[in-house]
Amino acid sequence: MGLLLLLTSALLSSHFHPGSVVKAQRSFTIKDIALFIEPSSNVSRDTNVILRCQANVSSFGHEALSREYTIYKDGNTVYTKTSSSSEDLLYRLSEVRISNTGKYSCKINIEGTEMTSGARKLTVTGLSKPVLHINKGVVTEGEEITARCTAHGETGSIFFYFYDDSTEIEERKVNSNQAEVTLRFSSAGIHRIHCAYTVLVTADSFKSKESNAVTVSVKEIPVAVVLEILPHSKIYEGDELFISCTVQNPQPTYEGVHLYLSQGNQLLSRGDTKVNHSSIALANDIRDFECRLQMGGVVRSDTGTISVTELFSVPTLTISPAEVFQREYITLTCKSESSAPERLDQEELTYALDPPGSLLVSEGPGIFSGNALPYDFNYTCVARAKGIEKHSEALALRPKVPVTTPKISVVGRVVLGKPFQILCQSDIGSLPINYTLLKGYDQLSTAAVTQPFQQALFTVSVDRPDEVSKFMCEAKNSHREAPLSRRLNATAIEPLSRPILTVIPDVAEISEEDQLLLICGVRGTPPVTFKWYRVGTEQPLSTTTSNNNNTDYQVHSLSKEHSGVYYCEAVNYANNVVRSERVTIEVRLALWKKLVIGGSCLLALFVLVVVSVLCFRSKRGKREAAAELSV
Repeated sequence: MGLLLLLTSALLSSHFHPGSVVKAQRSFTIKDIALFIEPSSNVSRDTNVILRCQANVSSFGHEALSREYTIYKDGNTVYTKTSSSSEDLLYRLSEVRISNTGKYSCKINIEGTEMTSGARKLTVTGLSKPVLHINKGVVTEGEEITARCTAHGETGSIFFYFYDDSTEIEERKVNSNQAEVTLRFSSAGIHRIHCAYTVLVTADSFKSKESNAVTVSVKEIPVAVVLEILPHSKIYEGDELFISCTVQNPQPTYEGVHLYLSQGNQLLSRGDTKVNHSSIALANDIRDFECRLQMGGVVRSDTGTISVTELFSVPTLTISPAEVFQREYITLTCKSESSAPERLDQEELTYALDPPGSLLVSEGPGIFSGNALPYDFNYTCVARAKGIEKHSEALALRPKVPVTTPKISVVGRVVLGKPFQILCQSDIGSLPINYTLLKGYDQLSTAAVTQPFQQALFTVSVDRPDEVSKFMCEAKNSHREAPLSRRLNATAIEPLSRPILTVIPDVAEISEEDQLLLICGVRGTPPVTFKWYRVGTEQPLSTTTSNNNNTDYQVHSLSKEHSGVYYCEAVNYANNVVRSERVTIEVRLALWKKLVIGGSCLLALFVLVVVSVLCFRSKRGKREAAAELSV
């Protein structure tokens, strides 16, 4: 056990330099932070203002960082929020008033590391000129100076502002007439420092004039960083990249030296004086690298950009034929349109289908053939070479269903000489389906069915019953031969002719107590509904439906009351009502009545004659007797 501890101590001593301290590894760096006022820094009342705090942070991988944001108004905390999102922090001021006038800034704090944005204010006014004093006129980069701004004779709550040229770098709120701040300059050169202040008076503020300008000379620290990327040129996908970030002329007297190597916003590595990183070049990677040194308030950076030549392009997956039906032979072609022939042989570039269990057989590089599945399926093509793998966009295969033999039928009834509709319909088949109506083998019309509940209806007419069986229809939804239906099987209804009304016995021979027979006959397709009418009566005398083309109406024991005008009507499935000519029926006296009347008349005449003869004779005898007496 003692030997193990001794070896461990020796290894640690050889790894770390004497006097160095192992520090916690930092996995992020805050590059900068800024505050923006939207829509403007000068707004009227009732305007909705948004304070946007925007921080630029580099970090390892995609690990979410806990960020604590703080919004200040006139130096006082007005809002704090902790978030793991990298989006900007928004602090909203709804319908602002004069009380919202002030100076705003924001601060970000990540695991104890913090940075504060520059300040922004909404209103500006002036007062008397302040006086600025500093303790040093010449400093080196990162060295601090003390600046004191005095507002002679001013009292109350005062904000003091310090500027480097026109850029505000510090502010202080005090209840006295002077403020003192510590300033640090991160860039070498001549800096002109001045200050100003604002006195807060109830609901208003008044800003002073600018103070006298004081010149500070900042000497540059001779330290730099160098970013090197290998290879220097002509980088291809799959090449190994070697990236180094080195500090030149490091300053041992400075503490808190941190070196960061990042790619975009992704932190790749960190250290003190030198960091290295290696990776495989990919065409879709972010190509901007940054080597960044943070040494107190001093920042140095070096950037580089690489150009990666694509080894081969993302493959495309196509299908032939373009219109696919279930279990039909298909060919899938996977191909990368471009490649780098100076680095890649065609034999090195291989293709495969994903998922692999698609039942299609490879017939060459990137060519796969077989029968389409009877259901929907998604294919993806994978191209591989030298450890690089690229996937095509998914090809959604939706095999169509071939149309079945159509059925032909009649909608309603077929009436000779009148239009009727023929329905063509297949039980199975993917839309759209084109239905074609044929008479004999001549095409009459085509109807396209594109919706699930749409029907293929054709309007035609025939003049003879034998024409009905000549109609057929075909259905087509692919390049295949269109299946043909059976011939149309339907009964053609012949419309009725005008009825002929026959009277038995003859009209001139109809007498009382005879039997009357009215026969109504037509030509046309039965069944036929017959109705008999007598003029003067709305309701039919009789109604009957017959499968024959004629029927009769009988009246037994005729009487004088049956005399009148009669006619018949007929109708079949053609729905055209036809009416016969009218027939006048006059019922005469019965024969025996005629004989009785005739006999009675003869008897009366005979009696009259006899009486007349007797009377004549009687008168004659009396004249003769009188003559004899007179003689």
